[in-house]
Amino acid sequence: GFLGLSGAILIQVYNALCQGDPTTFILILAIVPTLVSLTLMPCVKIYKTTTFDDKNHLNAFSAIALIVAAYLMLAIILENIFSFPVWGRTITFIILLVLLASPVGIAAKALKEEKDPLERYHQIPGEPDQTTVGSSSGVDLFRDDEDDEKDMNLFQAMVTVNFWLLFIAMICGMGSGLATINNISQIGESLGYTTMERSSLVALWSIWNFLGRFGGGFISDIFLHKGWARPLFIVITLATLAFGHLIVASGFPGNLYIGSILVGICYGSQWSLMPAITCEIFGVRHMGTIFNAVAIASPVGSYVFSVRIIGYLYDKVAEGEGNSCYGTKCFMLSFIIMASVAFFGFLVALALFFRTRWFYGQLVVRRLRRLSIS
Repeated sequence: GFLGLSGAILIQVYNALCQGDPTTFILILAIVPTLVSLTLMPCVKIYKTTTFDDKNHLNAFSAIALIVAAYLMLAIILENIFSFPVWGRTITFIILLVLLASPVGIAAKALKEEKDPLERYHQIPGEPDQTTVGSSSGVDLFRDDEDDEKDMNLFQAMVTVNFWLLFIAMICGMGSGLATINNISQIGESLGYTTMERSSLVALWSIWNFLGRFGGGFISDIFLHKGWARPLFIVITLATLAFGHLIVASGFPGNLYIGSILVGICYGSQWSLMPAITCEIFGVRHMGTIFNAVAIASPVGSYVFSVRIIGYLYDKVAEGEGNSCYGTKCFMLSFIIMASVAFFGFLVALALFFRTRWFYGQLVVRRLRRLSIS
């Protein structure tokens, strides 16, 4: 979710520190992420907790994420309506930094509980250890020997039909979604949107991306425990994505606001649904490798749609007009093609859903059985 919010956060950084100086901003983007990663690496440690603790901390962290998203949306809208002075942008940025730092409090509380477990537990002699993560008597409730046998490595996964169905669906979904954000400013320019409106669209896209990443995983988890196979939500998002591309292609007044909401939420949802589906179908042992192999679909799809479709068709229409294009003709055909591709992805994801429906039914039964044992 915070990966989705990062675009809106960085725009606030630019407004507060570097407005009018894009060169300095690019320098910050080049240096700061690496420095932050190197500085905070030693803080990453593994702690034994209980499922109850994990849920409480996750709920608190999720609440903070939603508050940050709401604050950013409010700030973007107000900046679009009013012209903030330097001191106003600085105050807005300081409040954002305080909100972003607030999860440190959750971590501090968790560390305190880890050092003083007696505050949480009054263990009866003879009872199994309650501090084992998600387990009873030291046995993981969500894993067993049968699951370990089904864990696949990358090569085993790549020879399955399910892998390629998921990969193709992600090319259609992630690729076309990323191509949209890559070109949204130029689309807005061709349709007569102001510079401020185009900047707001880019920033708001980050909010929709966050809501998709956050909501896609959260909602699919709820329905998964009711017996709904998770690939069904890939089907739903791809169908909605196709509709969003058609709205962008239509060119009616305000279309980019509606289209960017639909495309942004659906694009973000794919990034939470795909890793979960990868883990559930192919197992957790080599999940990182398989996940990154499937994630290649995003840049591959983005290259095909951004360069070979949108770029090529735009250049053809813009010929003889100073390499510029204005009106719905500039991107209409490109987004009709992407809507057709998203619909094809919908059919592919539907095939994956039918192929895995029985598997997900068995997965839910096993998990509920283990939870009842605990």
